[in-house]
Amino acid sequence: MTSEDLSQLNTAVEHFQLVLDQCPVSHPDHAAALTNIAWARLQGYIRNDLQDIDGITSLFREALALRPQRHPDHPISLHNLAIALSWRHDKKSTAADICEAAQLHHELLPLCPEGTYLRSIVEGPGVDFVIGRCNNLPIDASEEGICLRRVVLELCPQGHQSRLSAFDKLSSALISRFTQRGNIDDLDERIRFLREAVSLCPEGHSDLAYYLNDLAVSLGHYRFDHQGKSNDLDEAISLYEEALRLRPVGHEYRNTSLNSLGSILVTRFHKRKDIDDITRAVSLLREALMLRPPGHPRRDITLNNLALALKTRYDELDVSEDLNEAIDLYRESLRLKRLDDPERHVTLCSLSPALCSRFTHTEKNEDVEEAINLCQESLAALPSLHPGRCMSHAWLQWAYLSRYRIQHNPTDLSSAMEHFRQSSIHPTEGFPQRIAVATDWALQAEIYQHDSALEAYQVCLELFDNHVMTRSSIISRREAAIAFQGARSLPVDAASCAIRGDNIRRAVELMEQGRGQQWSLASRLKTPVDDLESANPKLAHNYLELSKLVSNAAQGSATITDRAAADWAATKYRKLTEQWEAAVAEIRNLQTFSRFLLPPLYADLQAAARHGPVIILIASQYSCSAIIVPTAGDPLHVPLPSIALADLKTLKDRFTRAIRHASRMNPAEMRTDLIVLLRTVWDEIMLPIVNVLENVLKLKHRSRVWLCPTAAFTSIPLHAAHPFQTRADRSKEPCLEDLYICSYTPTLSALIRSRQMMKRRVTPSFALSAVDSELELVHELVPATANRTTISGDAATRAGALQALEENTWVHLACHGKQDATQPYNSHFVMRDEHLTLLDIMDIHIPHAEFAFLSACHTAVGDEETPDEVIHLAAGLQFSGFKSVVGTLWEVDDAVAKHVVQAFYTYLFHPKEVGVMDPTKAAWALNCATHAVKTTVPLEQRMVFIHIGV
Repeated sequence: MTSEDLSQLNTAVEHFQLVLDQCPVSHPDHAAALTNIAWARLQGYIRNDLQDIDGITSLFREALALRPQRHPDHPISLHNLAIALSWRHDKKSTAADICEAAQLHHELLPLCPEGTYLRSIVEGPGVDFVIGRCNNLPIDASEEGICLRRVVLELCPQGHQSRLSAFDKLSSALISRFTQRGNIDDLDERIRFLREAVSLCPEGHSDLAYYLNDLAVSLGHYRFDHQGKSNDLDEAISLYEEALRLRPVGHEYRNTSLNSLGSILVTRFHKRKDIDDITRAVSLLREALMLRPPGHPRRDITLNNLALALKTRYDELDVSEDLNEAIDLYRESLRLKRLDDPERHVTLCSLSPALCSRFTHTEKNEDVEEAINLCQESLAALPSLHPGRCMSHAWLQWAYLSRYRIQHNPTDLSSAMEHFRQSSIHPTEGFPQRIAVATDWALQAEIYQHDSALEAYQVCLELFDNHVMTRSSIISRREAAIAFQGARSLPVDAASCAIRGDNIRRAVELMEQGRGQQWSLASRLKTPVDDLESANPKLAHNYLELSKLVSNAAQGSATITDRAAADWAATKYRKLTEQWEAAVAEIRNLQTFSRFLLPPLYADLQAAARHGPVIILIASQYSCSAIIVPTAGDPLHVPLPSIALADLKTLKDRFTRAIRHASRMNPAEMRTDLIVLLRTVWDEIMLPIVNVLENVLKLKHRSRVWLCPTAAFTSIPLHAAHPFQTRADRSKEPCLEDLYICSYTPTLSALIRSRQMMKRRVTPSFALSAVDSELELVHELVPATANRTTISGDAATRAGALQALEENTWVHLACHGKQDATQPYNSHFVMRDEHLTLLDIMDIHIPHAEFAFLSACHTAVGDEETPDEVIHLAAGLQFSGFKSVVGTLWEVDDAVAKHVVQAFYTYLFHPKEVGVMDPTKAAWALNCATHAVKTTVPLEQRMVFIHIGV
């Protein structure tokens, strides 16, 4: 600036000052006078002739204060202050200034319509300067830091040159906060941003591999660890492979892709045990380490990952060289880590189990002591809610347990169990990791007979329930359930533990809490709230509305295949679930609803035995026994010392072979194999139970009893137990069904729920869908007073069957049924056009439904992967509202089954009780029918039918 220009500027400033002096604060032009003198002084500052930038900023701030929102000059004052703050940041590098400038631009843009002069200057170099400087700030994972990153991203609309960079900075801040606090919302949001970032990078874009790698890290390293969804792992590996393809030999960042892909293959090996994965992982990580020689800033990470791969291979193949090399690599990685490195705890906790493994073989005390010290150092360095504390506790328990196994010091065992507890309950770690720890806690407590075993089981069941509830669709819940090998037997093992501790009531509660979990979770959203509506209508309405929203979100998510859309749907479901849980918590604050939707206590569960005892059969690896829940009083434990879990599995296989063989035999031939097996069931399982029913409970013959088999017992036709013995007077020894009317129930809660719904009966109506011969037969026997609907021929469609189920209280389905062994929710009835699946049935809610007869194959056969979930067509109908269901355990022979059907309906609709349709008589009618057809229907076709429900 020339001396003349400077003189003119000084003169202008003096004149503007005179004007300002003439315009006091109350003057309408005071803000304009402040703005004019501030602009004049700012021009001098920009030209380095005036230095008072703080005073200039204050003037602009004072002017803005006089022009609040809706003032016509409010936008220009926002702009002026943002410019001043930007210049002050340029000179002083004050982070707060550029952050405030970004906030002002963010506030300003919506106030500037497209095409206006102000819009043109706002979107000019000034805002780009602010964006660029904000993107250069260090990553800040605080709420304020992340808020700033969101503001900057909103300043970069679609097509903006800095949008990718803004994505990168915001996603980095989010992952930093996630690693510190474990909030899944941060991770999901980062994944959404990274998906968009990938979409903005066409093939050949220089940053495509970078964003592919970052997205893969988020899916595979973080979200899979936190939630355990296998599709996240598969997608991550696919993305890593693509990133590596874009980084051929010689590429500057090939080492990053090699390191990432090698690391995720170790994770997949742990899940699927494919030896090719761990072999390739070691190879990739060795190549990555060569590209990260001493002095490379990320060498420590690859050292740690290669050590983990070698330790994993050692655990599988027991090659001692792998273990020793892993320990050396871990030590080198630890030496390279700064003491303040936020990931230092990872290496500390990785070296610890490697040293424990070596201690197990060498018994050198220094190894295990170092292992303990490493985990303690990790815990000391981590804040109380850091997710890494979970694994620090987990590996510390492993170190104590390793030493206990060698030295047998009870203090070490106690310490190990306490760290199991701390790891399992750590709130910010994901459920999969905590479930794995808690399951191991229960196992080790059983092995060493520690008194924390029952607590461990309780924690397991709670974690498992919470984890499965996070999955939006029914099928994904089952996938979550079968992902944990040790968790499948949790309910029966927990009950066995309580029994061995002489706590039979608790055994019943734990068995109920863990069994039929899929049905329990789904039924929560269909829980009647009549009492709540009377006590607090507003809370009841809110709960019902949220239940509908959660249910609809779950159904909608099941059909989504696009990954980005699936992520969005999962987030929506989680948010709705959080609102639903908050509503439930509010209900529990009411005095009489403190246990609303909590696992029921024994006093509540005993209602299942109101009309006859319920017999729970527990098949655990630790013991097999029965618990009889009587109509009143304490439950009775019946040991079954002659049978073990392995015997039941053998018995199941023998039944399968015997029934298959019987199906090929002449109806008149003796079913010798079946008779031998049913005699075994009587002698070793049912006779000890019958003795208690007769001699302790004094239960009258022909009374109702309900069987609730678990685990391996679900595959045994318990109702058909028979001594096949002749007394001295040549009379026959009675079998179970001679003595009692037997029904089954998936859970005690299911039976209670069905009874409660029986209170609301409506005028009965009957729908039939069957082959012609059976159709005519049933039609003649159904009372004429009932409204009857026939579904046959072209009308026997999926839609027609669903309509019949929804519109009728009684249903008879005689068609082909198929149990899907790999995906039980796809089990179905074969209709004329398409299958009527179990999922279809579960989607309908028919509270007035009463009875269903499923004269089809395999309608009451459960899922082998999760037998305690009782996932079959008959259970699905009971869940949907049918209180009483007759189903089948295996293939039905239509030619002889019609004799059972005819006898059943003859007894059910007795001529003396014209027009009476009582679903509670179904079990009695089936019992009478199978007795009546003994001479015309072979044994396996009489046994095939079972009754479920009231």
